[in-house]
Amino acid sequence: MESRLKIAGQAVQPILVMFPLGLFAMAAIFDTANLLGGPGILGTLACWNVVAGLVAGILATMAGALDVAFARPEFKRVGMLRVLLSMGSLILFAVILMLRMGNTDRAAGAGVYFVELIALGVSGFGAWFASRLAHGRMPAFARAALGQRG
Repeated sequence: MESRLKIAGQAVQPILVMFPLGLFAMAAIFDTANLLGGPGILGTLACWNVVAGLVAGILATMAGALDVAFARPEFKRVGMLRVLLSMGSLILFAVILMLRMGNTDRAAGAGVYFVELIALGVSGFGAWFASRLAHGRMPAFARAALGQRG
């Protein structure tokens, strides 16, 4: 599936995806350090990384949705799966952010941290899936969803 949104011949969506992934990964690293006894500011930094990751993730998902809107009909179903994975991870991180807002220092507890790791895994899987599609190597489960063999 070729990206339609380009600047100077380069696809925009794959570049935009890296920002939320990096910010969400840094949030998980800061939360790990905070839960292991680091200074309290690490929880606050993790919270702000989630906020920035959500903003960047919304932009990346909108670019992905634009690509799907102009994709060839045979790629629309798989492209929508990619967009839904992105939206699902953004919803999980939005829930994490809402749960953090109840804490005065915005730090994550063990339960929120566990959900954060799951959301990070969903984000990573979505990015892997999108990269496979961009290079024309559709995973087997996506071919099965389209009713294709081999």
